[in-house]
Amino acid sequence: MPIKFRQRKSFGPLKFNFTQSGLSSWGIKIGPWSWNSRTRKNSVDLPGPMSWRQR
Repeated sequence: MPIKFRQRKSFGPLKFNFTQSGLSSWGIKIGPWSWNSRTRKNSVDLPGPMSWRQR
């Protein structure tokens, strides 16, 4: 099984995800709302164990 390199860096509300080949995706999280560049979807953390994600 090969070893895979993954790393996540945070700069305030910005999150950058890196793999061996470079930047794989980035996202932004402000309060309960977040967005991901790879999936291009919004999500909102709701009270308790629930959340909402755009389809």
